[in-house]
Amino acid sequence: MNAIILAAGLGTRLRPLTDNTPKALVEVGGKTMLEHQILNLKKAGVENLVINIHYFGEQIIDFLKANSNFGLNIKISDERELLLDTGGGITKAGCLFEDDAPILVHNVDIFTNVDLKTVYSEGDKYDVMLVTEKPRSNRVLFFADNKLCGWRNKASNETILTSEEYIPTPNDERAFMGIHVLNAKTIRLMKEYKEAFPLIPFYLNASKNGELNIGELFCNDDIVRVDAGKPEVLDKCKEIIDKFYL
Repeated sequence: MNAIILAAGLGTRLRPLTDNTPKALVEVGGKTMLEHQILNLKKAGVENLVINIHYFGEQIIDFLKANSNFGLNIKISDERELLLDTGGGITKAGCLFEDDAPILVHNVDIFTNVDLKTVYSEGDKYDVMLVTEKPRSNRVLFFADNKLCGWRNKASNETILTSEEYIPTPNDERAFMGIHVLNAKTIRLMKEYKEAFPLIPFYLNASKNGELNIGELFCNDDIVRVDAGKPEVLDKCKEIIDKFYL
């Protein structure tokens, strides 16, 4: 089982905790975010892991070395010279795997009780995005008939649709959970794109061109998810960790 942890972010919302520390090494409940995610992925069956780094990246390298990579085969995707955005970061990291197995992609600051093994198994069918019907921000995705159909920034009303005939409805709105599964074909397609690029516009353009088939995997009401992006939510993350993590 292959996985990528996206850990290259600047962590600006977590300041001052990230003034001298990468977001991935901010502690929650006595362990760093990165350690929690590594152990949770290991519990789900991940053996091969790639972690991308940028901000204070050498601290992450030293942390992994000090912990003997937690018994996993871990490679570093180094973005210290150039931050590649989400799409470019996934592309560079995805090229480091030695086989064509699906790749589970997980943000380092997302804490959830979702069954990652089940999510990963869906990648045998097509690329999937873990979503909920309860959008939490101004940015929403649209899915219809289990296909990605569009995106909208509610604040600016900027909208990107994969088809001119598609008319989005409130029932089609989804919130992306920060966890998804990609196959090797998609990584190769991304490699032909740009060096640094955002993920969602790429998904939408590739879907519009018929190059990708991105489906949705719903989270039910029992699924808990917290984005550890701000200091004031770290206590909520600890509650999830205490209940569902190792």
